[in-house]
Amino acid sequence: MGDWDHQLGLIVPSWNTAMEYECWRLAPEGVSIHSSRIAHTDDTEEAFLHMVEIAPEAAQLLAHAKVQAICFGCTGASFIKTGIDEEVIKSIEAATKTPTTTTSTAIQEALTHLGIKSVAIASPYPEKMNELLAKFLKHFGFTVVSQKGLNVECPAFLPPDSAYQVASEANRKEADGIVISCTNFRSMEVIEQLEKDLGKPVISSNTASMWKLLQLAGIKKRIKGAGRLFE
Repeated sequence: MGDWDHQLGLIVPSWNTAMEYECWRLAPEGVSIHSSRIAHTDDTEEAFLHMVEIAPEAAQLLAHAKVQAICFGCTGASFIKTGIDEEVIKSIEAATKTPTTTTSTAIQEALTHLGIKSVAIASPYPEKMNELLAKFLKHFGFTVVSQKGLNVECPAFLPPDSAYQVASEANRKEADGIVISCTNFRSMEVIEQLEKDLGKPVISSNTASMWKLLQLAGIKKRIKGAGRLFE
């Protein structure tokens, strides 16, 4: 048995059950995941902005546990407006003095890390949300070649095969990689198979979030079964 020496924090929408499940499975030995919740049961702009407003308060509860890094784990709320991810990071770090990321920030940094320049978006979102995500990625210089959504709210009930299908449908030859967006959308179990079948990297909201949390906490451990991002 190894030492338990790292604690990482998540801020999740209250109806989200997939992010904690997947991040726990991704956590290396000696790393634990701790979460704080914000009331959220409706994917409207007003609800997303409320999450952003409340985030520092939720983060302070994680700071009580002395977590070493925090992720604001709502993808939609962190790309709903240009620059809002940076605002969230600044407000949480000011409130907690803890290194912080957002899921959207982690996605764009993971894409850069893998050298991906053109992406296909796969998600459970309606078209409007996919358009906002595409706008966010384009702001950072990525080319979005396609986007495919399932138009489903609170998609945690969907099996990972749904993520496999929508990612396969979103894929285009000119895409360097695939982004599976939404922390409440299970996909971890199919990422390696997707990479094998499509011949390109696949990043999800949860794998990107966990990758960045480990980086912020200075944890350098390879994780098997989570795709090229962790190699």
